[in-house]
Amino acid sequence: MAIEIFSRREQKYLITRYQYEALVDLMYPYMRYDKFGDAGRYTVTSLYFDNEERDIYFETKNKLKFRQKLRLRIYDETDINGTAFFEVKQKHNNVVNKRRTTIPLLDAYRYINKPDSDLSTYQTSNSQIFKEVDYFRRLYRLEPEMVVSYDRHAFHCVTDPDLRVTFDLNLRCRNTDLNIEYGPYGEHFIDPNLVVLEVKVTHSVPLWLTRFLQDLDCEQRSASKFCTSLELLRGEFIPNKIMNEKVMIGVG
Repeated sequence: MAIEIFSRREQKYLITRYQYEALVDLMYPYMRYDKFGDAGRYTVTSLYFDNEERDIYFETKNKLKFRQKLRLRIYDETDINGTAFFEVKQKHNNVVNKRRTTIPLLDAYRYINKPDSDLSTYQTSNSQIFKEVDYFRRLYRLEPEMVVSYDRHAFHCVTDPDLRVTFDLNLRCRNTDLNIEYGPYGEHFIDPNLVVLEVKVTHSVPLWLTRFLQDLDCEQRSASKFCTSLELLRGEFIPNKIMNEKVMIGVG
């Protein structure tokens, strides 16, 4: 997972587990398992950041044309001596740009808890991206907010390496025990019977996949993991006029 810069379009769907299993069967001739994990399966655990004014939340909730997030991410079981990824995820006019750098988890916590102004003291794979992380964090005064985790099943297209399809299951969040090496656990913030499907492509979705999605009545719907988690965990701090995400079967 060493790729550091991504730029692509993403389509999100909320589907049932039955639709997920049926779609995997239909895609089989066209897609292969992601090379990471066991048959494309792995766990993602991320520490998200925000500030006291909830600027990141409101940028996302209000669907600003340009919005961004900061997160620290690990994959599968990672202990305190393992490797993490600092990521800045930006969205502009429906194009997602993601820039990330590897960092030892111990160094990441040292940076979070007591940042050294000399960024060269941290062992990162890309010093320029780490400078962007630091600039973004200082500009927004970002601090750790919550941990989001889920089980991912990922696929790549056999003929088009830019086409990627991921299914996220068992989505959980917590705002205690923010050390991500403690593992993927917390409260379910999306109905456990639902799966978040993301189709990630550079240009357009191929016709065969579009047909499969239509035949299975897959509902294209944005479900922000960040917003939904924050509303569950910090609902008392969200203004009453804000419409909370209701991510359950049969709710639009």
